[in-house]
Amino acid sequence: MTLESDRAEIIELFGRYADIADTKSFDELPRLVHTDPFTVDFQSVADVPPTETALDDYVQILRGSFDPFIATHHAITGHVIDIDGDSARAHAHVRAEHWVPDEVADGGPNRWLVVGFYDNEAVRTENGWRFSKVKLTAAYQENPHLLAQTS
Repeated sequence: MTLESDRAEIIELFGRYADIADTKSFDELPRLVHTDPFTVDFQSVADVPPTETALDDYVQILRGSFDPFIATHHAITGHVIDIDGDSARAHAHVRAEHWVPDEVADGGPNRWLVVGFYDNEAVRTENGWRFSKVKLTAAYQENPHLLAQTS
């Protein structure tokens, strides 16, 4: 374990995190990314306070949240990782695009875009680094009404 290998492992968590939604890998990947339980804070895009959730419950939430989209793409870049022993803070930029079926778009725009930042917390576990908290701060959105139409 070196600072460089720890940093690389935490950055890889972001890649796996994006793949959960983008490849709809709801069964295997969440367990490779998150602690159980962990805290999710998407208050900037959904009117829900930060919530600690069990991993099994989160998997069901993911299915319900992402199954309605025909495709998603999460580009997560600009990683800044601060490691302190067995805990870390991980900041990154995100551009997340979510496409809805034409019948949901109803002749209007078919893509919900979120641009912003992740400010996550990670901990070292016996199975490697895992996110214990995921916080999304949206700086900009296009067509956020599409999220409500998929719920």
